[in-house]
Amino acid sequence: MTLVLRTTTRPTEPAPAPPGLPTGTDPLLQLQPETQPADGPGAIRCVGHSRELALGGIPVMCSACRARRDWLLINHGRNVWVRCRCGNQSLEPEISRADFDALVGGPHGTTYPSVDAGLVALGFDGAFAGTYLE
Repeated sequence: MTLVLRTTTRPTEPAPAPPGLPTGTDPLLQLQPETQPADGPGAIRCVGHSRELALGGIPVMCSACRARRDWLLINHGRNVWVRCRCGNQSLEPEISRADFDALVGGPHGTTYPSVDAGLVALGFDGAFAGTYLE
C-alpha cells in the first residue's frame, strides 16, 4: 500500500487566530506548578483511585481486561499514567499534574526502592488481574 498525498485546487482560508488571553494571565505562571519537581529530580509519585474514572465525561476502561475502576495513577514530571491491576498502562494527557496533586492526600507516603518494587507492593504488577480490591 502506498500513501498518496491529495492536492486540491480549492482555495483554503487561513485558520482563525486563537482567542487572546485575559489581561493579567501569564501562561508561564500557569505552568509553574507543573514544572516543579515533586520531591526531587526524577521523583515518581503514585496514588490509588478505587472508583470509576471519567475523563471529559467518558469513563476510562482498560483496553486489555475491560476493568472500569481500581486504578493506579502514576505521576512523573508533567505526565500522568493510568495503570490497571492487570498491568496495562497508558499515558493520559487529560490529567494534568495539578489534577494529580488534588488527588494526593498529603506529602507523606511510602517510599519504595524502585518503581517495580512499588508496583508489586501495591498490587499493580499484573498478579491481581481481573479482581477488584476494596
